[in-house]
Amino acid sequence: MRRLWLAVLLLIGSGPVLADLRVVSLAPSLSEIVVELDLADLLVGVLDAGERPAEIAHVASVGRYGQLDIERLLSLKPDLLLLWPGSVGAAQRDQLKRLGIATFVAEPHSLEQLINQIEAIATRLGRPERGLKRAAYLRQQLADLRQRYRREVPLRVFYQVWDMPLYTIGGGQIISDALEVCGARNVFADLNLPAPQVSIEAVLQRDPEMILAGDQAQLEAWKSWSQVAAVKQGNLLLVIDKGLERPSGQMIEATAKLCRLIAPDR
Repeated sequence: MRRLWLAVLLLIGSGPVLADLRVVSLAPSLSEIVVELDLADLLVGVLDAGERPAEIAHVASVGRYGQLDIERLLSLKPDLLLLWPGSVGAAQRDQLKRLGIATFVAEPHSLEQLINQIEAIATRLGRPERGLKRAAYLRQQLADLRQRYRREVPLRVFYQVWDMPLYTIGGGQIISDALEVCGARNVFADLNLPAPQVSIEAVLQRDPEMILAGDQAQLEAWKSWSQVAAVKQGNLLLVIDKGLERPSGQMIEATAKLCRLIAPDR
């Protein structure tokens, strides 16, 4: 009996046992990871930004993206916070640190880091075996995509986030890694900011072979610049799936859709 009890302690660590663990997720992507691990019953609070998964529709809200209600969070008496730094302002992040609540910080810059963090979250929630199983499945999917869509010379791609002003993604952004998986290269991968503002002249100078955007009107506007390789070749593609914006396990499938959009013949 004593050996069994020691094994349980090693599994759950020094925190509360699984059934009593109270978790607040401070990012929709982290909430989604908990749902994917089939551990939604541990969530007592979530930060909102758009539609929630059905499994957590009933969970208490602790505010919206960038507007955390600290008092509401404290009233839920969480044992663990799941935090993506960009979802909470710097002042409130400092406030959370002073509260002394155990916090798991997730900010993946690549798909492999994302999978590692899914595995780590499962361990923090007391179900490491679920993390191992989920991670193995996602890594195999990712390896298959890399193999299938690999190119000797990557396709030059401009990924447009917004048009007025013109924003793109930097090299440290996880979407840049998704492009690489698909055999492409972000033409602004040398920029370190997550979402740098760029000029039309800078885009023209880097001459992308493909332009991706989430709005058709943004793509239509590029037709005025006929000297750009992407315009010449008719490679102005609409990215409909919003899964690339949520770094949870579903992002691997969203990357697969991106790859099929970029290279439908592979």
